[in-house]
Amino acid sequence: MDKKEALINYCLRLGDTSLILGQRMAEWCSNGPILEEDIAMTNLALDLIGQARTMLTYAGELEGNGRSEDDLAYGREEREYYNTLLSERPNGHFGETISRNFLHDAYLYHLYAALKNSKDEMIAAHAAKSLKEVTYHLRHSSEWMVRLGDGTEESHNKVQQAINDLWEYTGDLFEMNEVDNLLINEGIAVDMNTVKQAWDNTVNEVLTRAAIQRPEDAYMHSGRLNAVHSEYLGHIIAEMQFLHRAYPDATW
Repeated sequence: MDKKEALINYCLRLGDTSLILGQRMAEWCSNGPILEEDIAMTNLALDLIGQARTMLTYAGELEGNGRSEDDLAYGREEREYYNTLLSERPNGHFGETISRNFLHDAYLYHLYAALKNSKDEMIAAHAAKSLKEVTYHLRHSSEWMVRLGDGTEESHNKVQQAINDLWEYTGDLFEMNEVDNLLINEGIAVDMNTVKQAWDNTVNEVLTRAAIQRPEDAYMHSGRLNAVHSEYLGHIIAEMQFLHRAYPDATW
């Protein structure tokens, strides 16, 4: 694998993760528990889709085969996506969505905080812009974690169960392979062990405030780096890609 191939793959990881999580958040549009949260979650989806567009466009340009952001979003199969496993987890109830988002927001926050110093100018600019948005995302999910976790007995129990169920997908966030090693040596990517330490600190601090017990690290799912996913991704992209595949030449 050369630098160009590694960089394309890295951009797809970033773009696909934002795309799939954005699609999940779009499912909340008009379904929020209260109007304010309905609007907030729709805005989160828009932020994530915007982040996806930047990285998918860049990946297409690097590839040099004329594929646009739309081609990459709507023209690939399930085994060609490199999003995190956590991003494709179902929304479930509001507390489950908040728990998933919190774990993921902390990951993206610290990842982009490190990537804004990347030697790749496009990735550095993308990280700096995205960090402003993800800072809000993390504050939003953290505040809800505390509100629900340290709320009623029912809300506490639901959020604790959600964190317990989601925990085994967090190990996938920090796995690395030859792509990371090559790009770290080039000063483009970041060491995910460093990101993991910062993530641990944030997660521990918020879970403590929320009176939620951090689960023990045990079995962890993996697959993102090899484009291996849960059964949920196929359903997501089938819905997401239907219109484009049905009317591939349509414009509006």
